[in-house]
Order: sequence, then structure tokens, then C-alpha cells
Amino acid sequence: MSDLRNSVAAAASGMKSQAARLRHVSENIANADTPGYRRKSVSFNEIVESGRTTGLVETGRVQLDQTTLPAIYDPSHPMANEKGYYDGSNVNLVVEIADAREAQRSYEANLKMFDQAKQMSKGLLELLRR
Repeated sequence: MSDLRNSVAAAASGMKSQAARLRHVSENIANADTPGYRRKSVSFNEIVESGRTTGLVETGRVQLDQTTLPAIYDPSHPMANEKGYYDGSNVNLVVEIADAREAQRSYEANLKMFDQAKQMSKGLLELLRR
């Protein structure tokens, strides 16, 4: 029964981490046109207990993309400097959509693993009842 519990916990931690990743991707897409906005990304860390890996993951710290912000020429913009430029956003919508798809598919894979473990435990309980 411990293995089933571990697989459910691993699937749940994966779903939680991918959901956090998808929230950051959504935030990036929403702020793609916000001047001075830097793309946010999140990394995943494996959880280690007593020097042994657990198979669980957690999200790491949110990191801001440090690539140079594009200079956009628009003298009428309120944030434009004396030369007419302001800092744009370094969000690339193609990258964000690809990240969103990857997070969605990873979430779905963890959900299938969760469902499979649930079906296995249900089958085990049925066998024990007999």
C-alpha cells in the first residue's frame, strides 16, 4: 500500500508544480505588452528527505529573465525618455504558448498516473473484500 501512496503523492506533487508553472506562464502572457515587464520562470526541485530522493517535486524560486528589454520608439508614450524610447517587455508569446502546452501535457500525464494509482488501490480493496 505504501507504493500506491507514494505514486499518488508523486503525481499530486507533479500536478501542483505544473499548475504553478502554468500560473506564471499565464501571468507572462497577460503582461506581454506591459512596459518594463520581465518574463518569469520557475524551476523544479526534487524533494530529498534524509539523503534519499522521494520522487516528489516542488517549485523553486521564481526567476526573472535577465535578457535585455527591447527599446521601443514611441515619443508619445508617457514612459518614453527624452529620445522617445521606453523599455518594452521581454516576453515571447511563441515561447509562452509552447511552455503552456508542455505544462498542460505534463499535468495531464500526472493526472493519468494519479487515476491509475486510484484504480489500482480500488482493485486492491476489492480483492481484500473477497
